[in-house]
Amino acid sequence: MTELTQEQETDSKVWSQDFIKGMTEEGESLSEINPESGPLGGSAAKAHSHGGDSHGGGAGVPDSSRAGRLTSYKLADFPAITGREEDWRFTPLKRLRGLDRVGIKGQELNGAAPVVEVSKPDGVTVETVGRDDARIGTAGIPEDRVAAAAWENFKEATIVTLPAEFAGTAENVTTLTLTGQGDTPAAAHIVVQAKKFATGVVVLDHRGTAVLSENVEVVVEDGANLTVVSIQDWNDDAVHASAQHITVGRDAKVKHVVINLGGDLLRTTPSARYTSTGGDVEMNGLFFADAGQHLEQRLFVDHSTKHCKSRVTYKGALQGEGAHAVWIGDVLIRAEAEGTDTYELNRNLILTQGARADSVPNLEIETGLIEGAGHASATGRFDDEQLFYLQARGIEESVARRLVVRGFLNEVIQSIKVPALEERLRDSVERELAATPQ
Repeated sequence: MTELTQEQETDSKVWSQDFIKGMTEEGESLSEINPESGPLGGSAAKAHSHGGDSHGGGAGVPDSSRAGRLTSYKLADFPAITGREEDWRFTPLKRLRGLDRVGIKGQELNGAAPVVEVSKPDGVTVETVGRDDARIGTAGIPEDRVAAAAWENFKEATIVTLPAEFAGTAENVTTLTLTGQGDTPAAAHIVVQAKKFATGVVVLDHRGTAVLSENVEVVVEDGANLTVVSIQDWNDDAVHASAQHITVGRDAKVKHVVINLGGDLLRTTPSARYTSTGGDVEMNGLFFADAGQHLEQRLFVDHSTKHCKSRVTYKGALQGEGAHAVWIGDVLIRAEAEGTDTYELNRNLILTQGARADSVPNLEIETGLIEGAGHASATGRFDDEQLFYLQARGIEESVARRLVVRGFLNEVIQSIKVPALEERLRDSVERELAATPQ
């Protein structure tokens, strides 16, 4: 792949008593961020009441730090979105179909939530509960106006629970198929819990037509090992904004995979926070943008605890006039997060003229006492030498191009470790490639 627009590589290692060049033991002096006791403090704890809608929030001080972002359960705490905000500057607001204007000039979020169909192994529980269930709101607080509107307007939540020491396998997968119910703006809320030392896979499979604002909470307790796969394979007219909050306990591991394929506009904002030491977060993503599609992924990994690890790998392909992909990767290493090991990577492959990819990796470090930290980003087209190599061995150009793209995206597909799901995604990529203009 020939890189055209951006290549950023940083890497740092700390051995024995050595520090990162240019930093002291205390790290850089940055602006004040949320205190330890706040919703985004070291324990990622929150304090709010579950009485009706009387939830707290409003934490965070606007500043240059990613941790200073406003968080609140209340829609009124967020100003109207203009498109000039850093968090919204890439998003075509007119195509959000009113999700950004809830509460303004009578705009409502009162459509029918997606119908949920469940396939699960024995031992896993899936419940439909009311807004007052104490398990709701434990993983995160809305960070933007769209997510806050979904919080205020969802009527029921779906809660998936893997019990303590549950031993799931690649064949015992819990799948929630969420089928949209039309183009009236709607809200949805999902909670996925992996109790202590549980192991398993949960798939959220979005289909049909919808204009949906969704909050997903993922709670991974101490010693658990959970894979969550969120597939957005909507009809071509769908609009979907999904805020996905992850908390990771002591020595717990979570693999979070986002697959963005179908829909007019998809905006996925996963965030991960650690509640204790030894947590391991892997965030992978695959996206394939066709003509006119807008696929936006904004990630945040908040290293607030010692000796935790994170790896981020997102890859995407784009084809057709007006295809647009956005990837923003924010990683924060707080002053107290000594021993952190983190790396994030984004790669974009442009298949045709008229497509555009924006990629912005951000790494914020407040301590030099870390194992390693780095990020990389690149956007490019087909490598002519790769195509020549394949064609020189008798492979037709169209077939050679498909082989290159399949190999490029297969890393993310293989990371899921669920054979049936991997086969489905390979088929989806094949269908996308079959429509690629030559």
